[in-house]
Amino acid sequence: MSKNYDKIAQIEKAIGKKYGEETIKNPLSSWNEEKEKDYVDQIKEEFKNQKNTLATSKEYYEGFFVDKKLFNKDNSSACSVCEKYSFSIGDDVYLNKWDCCRGCYIEWVEDREDRWKEGWRPEVEVNNDK
Repeated sequence: MSKNYDKIAQIEKAIGKKYGEETIKNPLSSWNEEKEKDYVDQIKEEFKNQKNTLATSKEYYEGFFVDKKLFNKDNSSACSVCEKYSFSIGDDVYLNKWDCCRGCYIEWVEDREDRWKEGWRPEVEVNNDK
């Protein structure tokens, strides 16, 4: 497979004409010692910020300091209405968006989305009857 350098040059010229000379210029051609120093300083500053964040990301929990990343958000697979636990992937969609299982969504939320978003929930007696 031979390379056709004339064809490559034509394509490069066309790209430069259409998108500007910056697109075909070698990035190292405008790099200098000052830019290198600025870049290294930015990396050092970012590392310091990251280090400070890591130092403050510990939380005291049951006698230990635990990284906050290890605490899960309220990612429960239990329906807030009927309190049934679900392993269904279909229910996960409803649990994430509406905080209830598919059955409760159909019975209580569907066509009443605005009311649900405002905070309305069925009474406890209704939950037990279901």
